Amino acid sequence: MDIERCKVNGNVAEEITGERNSSSYASIDVDYALPIIRLTFDWYIAYSVRNESFTVIDEYEMYKGSAFAVYSKSRYLDFIEIGTIADDIHPGPFKHYGIHALNHIIDVVSTEPPSISVIQRDREPK
Repeated sequence: MDIERCKVNGNVAEEITGERNSSSYASIDVDYALPIIRLTFDWYIAYSVRNESFTVIDEYEMYKGSAFAVYSKSRYLDFIEIGTIADDIHPGPFKHYGIHALNHIIDVVSTEPPSISVIQRDREPK
């Protein structure tokens, strides 16, 4: 999966009204000056893509990381343990990786971490 990195562009509400308040917001756009990050899972047990608008912060879950997280406890791991035959023997110990992107939450359960590569951009799109 390719991940385009983003930047915050100004305060749109402040630019329109001239006032800054708690309802002010800014646009978040792809930063074409930054390279694309490619994560490749050569093998996985399961993956899921959720619209970030329908997710909640869950105190039950335990993970390290932010935009890319590794979960030690999650509802998705619980689902995999109940809904599949995957276990520590076959295919072997596995982990839940979470990619928390701008519009999506991508969950991947795999026995191996992803390989990570950087793709340089030629130029900005027209």
